[in-house]
Amino acid sequence: MLIGELSRRTGVSTRLLRYYEAQGVLEADRGANGYRSYDEDSVVTVRQVRALLKAGLSTEVIRVVLPCVRGERPDFEWCAELWEILNGELEAMDKRIDDLERSRGALAGFLTRP
Repeated sequence: MLIGELSRRTGVSTRLLRYYEAQGVLEADRGANGYRSYDEDSVVTVRQVRALLKAGLSTEVIRVVLPCVRGERPDFEWCAELWEILNGELEAMDKRIDDLERSRGALAGFLTRP
């Protein structure tokens, strides 16, 4: 299928699909005319990428964990390395949340001053 059809089927813009390809999380073949051609599995891959992005993962991390992802939910084929990667991402996210809460407290403190 061409990029326009993949875009229609997934609800993801063609620009974003090209970005996913540039980031190495989506593969396309090229026809003799240079047009991108995607297989049927690309629909599931795009949905997996969207779900992982929604979970706060970067495309860099997604590129590493995507081979272990199964289905659109997505589900994972677990191994120690995958668990360590996702656990590390969760710990980093928790730290960012803590930092934001401290910053929010400082900013709120400014607003309570006369």
